[in-house]
Amino acid sequence: MTGSGAATVILLRNRQKDRPLRVRALRQITLDLLEAMGLEAEVGFHFVSPREMARVNWRFLQHEGSTDVITFDHGSTPERVYGECFISVADAVDQAQAFRTTWTEEVIRYVIHGLLHLRGYDDLEPVLRRSMKREENRWVRWVDGRHHELERPLATPVRSASRPRATTAP
Repeated sequence: MTGSGAATVILLRNRQKDRPLRVRALRQITLDLLEAMGLEAEVGFHFVSPREMARVNWRFLQHEGSTDVITFDHGSTPERVYGECFISVADAVDQAQAFRTTWTEEVIRYVIHGLLHLRGYDDLEPVLRRSMKREENRWVRWVDGRHHELERPLATPVRSASRPRATTAP
């Protein structure tokens, strides 16, 4: 971190039911990213349904429908990001199919995308979008290299009903 003494605060709220998330794993990935980027943070990530995302999209941007990620900057500086990111997990599932990746990788990409917006990156113009996409891809590769041991780092394992095991006498 930058050493100013301010604490990093990350709020993760899972308000969707499309896919189960391992919030602790996502929190660790986010902390690792912030440390590698040399940033302190006060940031909230809200994992929402497409319906809630559509409401946020209309209320704040006057755009219809759901979208993958919306970021609100509440006064970030070069050393400290301060804002909120809304992420639609269902949109991540759809995009994963389109781009032949996993939905968990898409969710991580959206976290990175939101952090880059809070760092000042913009994707409204084609030249800026290409620059942001290069940086996003670089950080996605960085996460893949450090969290490669986690096959599905954000998906909560599905618990099967326990069944009695057949045993044999010795």
